[in-house]
Amino acid sequence: MDHDRNYKETAAKYSCSYSQVYSWVRKYDRQGTDGLNDNRGHRKAEEDLTDMERLERENRRLKEELRRKEIEVIF
Repeated sequence: MDHDRNYKETAAKYSCSYSQVYSWVRKYDRQGTDGLNDNRGHRKAEEDLTDMERLERENRRLKEELRRKEIEVIF
């Protein structure tokens, strides 16, 4: 950021791709340091879900439960 957003030089310095540096800068511009957090694998708390998200989560859980039961029956 302090060096005129030289993505190519930054990518070389930190051994990552130009596109990765560009992506990080865009996230930082939009959301500040919060945009740089890695939220992969993290789930929203139950109280933060919308009704639709809550139903989708329950639907996935029930489908997985049914799949397991079917495997038990086959076994």
